[in-house]
Amino acid sequence: MNVEKIAASLGDTPSQRLITMMARLRDPKTGCPWDIEQSFKTIAPYTIEEAYEVNDAIERGDMLDLKEELGDLLLQVVFHARMAEEQDIFDFGTISDALVNKMITRHPHVFGNANERDSETQTRAWEAMKAVERAKKSGMITSTLDGVANALPALMRAEKLQKRAARVGFDWAEPAQVLEKIVEEAGEIAQAKADGEPQHRIHEEVGDLIFAVTNLARKLGVDPEHALRDTNKKFTTRFQHMEQNTDTGLETLSLDMLEKLWESAKKAPKKTVG
Repeated sequence: MNVEKIAASLGDTPSQRLITMMARLRDPKTGCPWDIEQSFKTIAPYTIEEAYEVNDAIERGDMLDLKEELGDLLLQVVFHARMAEEQDIFDFGTISDALVNKMITRHPHVFGNANERDSETQTRAWEAMKAVERAKKSGMITSTLDGVANALPALMRAEKLQKRAARVGFDWAEPAQVLEKIVEEAGEIAQAKADGEPQHRIHEEVGDLIFAVTNLARKLGVDPEHALRDTNKKFTTRFQHMEQNTDTGLETLSLDMLEKLWESAKKAPKKTVG
């Protein structure tokens, strides 16, 4: 199979080839059975997964992998666009045009006469314009918290909700105040446990504690999602170090021995411990 020749036959430009390829894959008679069976709902999980894989490639600094992962993410956009086109809703072209128009509108300092160019000013202007757009869509006054997607990972959504609330002044003045709140929330968990509270109350109190810790990270300028991801890596590396440094399974060891192995893992060279 001459891949280059087939690709060239699909169109004169990369975007044309990509769109035509997707149409061929979805062709009811000659397309791929799996691709034909898909819907917006069945493809959505893959879209989320590919976005995370893009982030992973960036975290690893692997530019070759990033190129491939960005292609996989672009495929998701083309896939959704093709399904919408089949239903006469929209297509790749209208997606592109709407995006260009939106970005021009949101960047008056680049395409218009506005002069404010510093990052902080632009962030406030960006959020203000998004709020106006949301109001136009809904036809009613919207909440400051509107537009923070429910589908985001809970930790990321918590941070975004807190940032939105902070823009209207609902925020802690100092990180020390958030630390006090964390101690308070931890105490409420202990008290609920001691009082024999039902599981749903424990669930609620744990959620409050995580929300408070997320708030502390935000106040300290730390990305909580990134910080937790790094801690997951560190834990994984240290735990695997423990597994590799015992002749028996970890399950056969006492808690004291496990603690000693953990301390040894913490002292291992940086190149082997994340």
